[in-house]
Amino acid sequence: MTHKTTLTQYLVEQQRKKQAVSAEVRLLIETVARACKAISHAVSKGALGGVLGSLQTENVQGEVQKKLDVLSNEILLEANEWGGHLAAMASEEMETIHKIPNRYPKGENLLLFDPLDGSSNIDVNVSIGTIFSVLRAPHHTSGREVDENDFLQAGVKQVAAGYAVYGPQTMLVLTVGTGVVGFTLDREMGSWVLTSESITIPEQTSEFAINMSNMRHWEAPVKRYINDCLAGTTGPLGKNYNMRWVASMVADVHRILTRGGVFMYPRDERESGKAGKLRLMYEANPMSFIVEQAGGAATDGSQRILDVQPTTLHQRIGVVLGSKEEVERVQRYHQEAM
Repeated sequence: MTHKTTLTQYLVEQQRKKQAVSAEVRLLIETVARACKAISHAVSKGALGGVLGSLQTENVQGEVQKKLDVLSNEILLEANEWGGHLAAMASEEMETIHKIPNRYPKGENLLLFDPLDGSSNIDVNVSIGTIFSVLRAPHHTSGREVDENDFLQAGVKQVAAGYAVYGPQTMLVLTVGTGVVGFTLDREMGSWVLTSESITIPEQTSEFAINMSNMRHWEAPVKRYINDCLAGTTGPLGKNYNMRWVASMVADVHRILTRGGVFMYPRDERESGKAGKLRLMYEANPMSFIVEQAGGAATDGSQRILDVQPTTLHQRIGVVLGSKEEVERVQRYHQEAM
């Protein structure tokens, strides 16, 4: 019988041999992974579990909440409150941070998450996911309450990041700064099994993911790039491109990690899109960390996403990430347009 490496074994090895994670971060990641198992179970039940449809509530982003958005948020909060690994949490679904109740021990880490990314796809049975990011609480927080400002760290400071994708298989993709690995949930055993030891993104690609219906609103460099892609073999890029768009960042990025490509949710000229649409702290930073660790690149058009200094907890940003050569081309088009 071939030995299967579990998530726990992988993390223990990262802790012992590479000193890539502390014992506290290892236990935190395991707790998040357990919560993702519970979310996966709820997602897979669908109508049978009475979890489909929307609630009559809006989140802090002004988006109508799905039942599974709220359930997933509660699962992650409850799982991570009592373990002693965290100083506080922040969620895309909540206006401000969630402090660890006084009855529980506190840790030195901060957890940020998008509990259910791509929730517009819940009711149509398309892949959705959970995205998470781990930061260290600044040292000066010892002896005082953690506040929102402690979360406002550039993405380059992330200790770990990952996502779970709830598709035909439930997978967990993770980086602790030593490359990117993928685990598949073995439902019979109840464990996460290592199935991709070193995920790397091809440098070149002939596939892009973008919402073409927004084309009339795009900035000139984005229009130029997509027009060049659409021009095919006779255009400046000299090859035919395919387009894919799932409208679930987890699903789109997972495809790019698997076979290359570029994912774009850029800023645009609309009032609602001038800063970008995706959230820096819950979506762009963790995904950019993963993509860079897999050999790809991530930019907002003008700078590397991981270098952006956040100013607010729910800050939005334009995102272009994936195969290095394509992302650098988009960035160059932006520079040339200045």
